[in-house]
Amino acid sequence: MVFQLVGHPLSTCTRRVAVVLKEKKVDFEFVPVDFAKGEHKSAEFVKKQPFGQVPYIVDDGFVLFESRAIARYIATKYRDQGTPSLVPDPSDLQATALFEQAASIETSNFDFYAYAIAIEKVFKPMRGFATNEDVIKEKLATLEGKLDAYEAILGKQKYLAGDNITLADLFHLPYGATLVSAGFDIFNAKRPNVARWWEDISTRESWEAVKAGVKV
Repeated sequence: MVFQLVGHPLSTCTRRVAVVLKEKKVDFEFVPVDFAKGEHKSAEFVKKQPFGQVPYIVDDGFVLFESRAIARYIATKYRDQGTPSLVPDPSDLQATALFEQAASIETSNFDFYAYAIAIEKVFKPMRGFATNEDVIKEKLATLEGKLDAYEAILGKQKYLAGDNITLADLFHLPYGATLVSAGFDIFNAKRPNVARWWEDISTRESWEAVKAGVKV
């Protein structure tokens, strides 16, 4: 049975999964969900994704949702194809711990703030709501401080978990690119190590293939 990715082409979380599928060179069928028609809230959809959110996958009858969980599943199942070491060998306790540390950094110190900024600057205007500039200012100032810590980490190693790229790096792509497109120059040369890292991950062939939207 074909591996299916069910989601919206431009969804940040859908693209987070798609970039991992591309990195691991996994053939998949993309099943687009029409938000305008409310397909993500239909009875059939919520049988598989109870929260009515995208994406979810179907792999030979196995259904899984939450983009980071899906990414870990893909990287583990297809460990021996495509880009190696997106997740470490679980028998290597230290490498696994460093990976989980890096993944936690993305969730707690980047995504939380980048998402809040994107809500105000991108998603609210799309829905006809007013932007709260005070929220943007506050979250952006905090994020800038977090990126100073990234600069220190990336001054000692190539990627967040060490010298090999992992899911923790790729997880930054959807919201990082969203902020850049919205005019926030957060990965500039002021932090040369962060700038070098962002240039590295954001120009990967896998991201180039999905950044403008996942194709059917």
